[in-house]
Amino acid sequence: MKFPVYEGNGNRQPDELLKMLPTSPRFRLLKPENYIADSGLKDACNVALLLGQPLLVTGEPGTGKTQLAYSLAWELGLDQPLKFETKSTSIARDLFYTCDSLKRFQDMQSGVASTKFLDYITFQALGWAILRTKNPDEIKDLLPLEILHSQKVRSVVLIDEIDKAPRDFANDLLNELELMYFRVPELGNEKIAADQKLQPIVIITSNSEKDLPDAFLRRCIYYNIPFPKTERLAEIVANRLGINADSSSPFLQAALNLFSRLRSPQSGLRKKPATAELLGWLIILKKFTRESENPLIQPEVVFATLSSLIKTAEDQEKAKKVVEQWIQEQAKTTYIG
Repeated sequence: MKFPVYEGNGNRQPDELLKMLPTSPRFRLLKPENYIADSGLKDACNVALLLGQPLLVTGEPGTGKTQLAYSLAWELGLDQPLKFETKSTSIARDLFYTCDSLKRFQDMQSGVASTKFLDYITFQALGWAILRTKNPDEIKDLLPLEILHSQKVRSVVLIDEIDKAPRDFANDLLNELELMYFRVPELGNEKIAADQKLQPIVIITSNSEKDLPDAFLRRCIYYNIPFPKTERLAEIVANRLGINADSSSPFLQAALNLFSRLRSPQSGLRKKPATAELLGWLIILKKFTRESENPLIQPEVVFATLSSLIKTAEDQEKAKKVVEQWIQEQAKTTYIG
């Protein structure tokens, strides 16, 4: 199939072509078995596991903070992480359960309200993980039969981008995160605690948009993922995309060189491209020029794919100048060579 498929000229493509739109190869980037952790991150994970404390991970967006939880669950042979996506409106209770009080009120007004408050309760990531450590007989009154587990299991819980939440969110979780329990006042306020032998493994990510409370930090193991150096970037690319990472790959060496130039302070970019954007860019470069061993020798291809790396109008103008200078330097080098 030819690529690109959108010509932008108003002509309708044949039906056969539309049925063969490309399948996104990005799923390869999300495979947990392809994740590579640096030595510091591995050590921090093991410390958190040994102490039974949450692991708080910071770092630039796109450096693999979220994917760490999936890699950890995969290597430990556990189910996919139970994910809590933090929002600016999140409160501590939301991490354990939510209660649809509005629907209950509406049902009461219409005369169809259930007699069971449980019908309006939905357990969320950490609440569900704690429940899964209990014997089914202990919690059969809390969960519908269709989702009641058959045996006790350990779970990985991902609390993603906790810095998005109000400051009270972290402050209100101190005891619950440390002792792994929660209460549901609507169901009698009885403490529901995790089996200590199957305590959930908690991974917390933050983009450091705001400081977290000291009392919260004391209860966590902490690691900041540094931005990978060129050698490690090549290793990540090789593992995630299967692109040759040694010096015999002119394409990868040129791509990493230009990527490094775009991330340098001299580029003047406000939002520098991250590792995840590098991987996406490499995928699309190969798609645009299947016949060419090194698509970066074609300037029009580089400019056509910049949208996968540069995400603001101001930065795109600056990036074009960086690319133009880089292309000129490459041409001189090739000519001299």
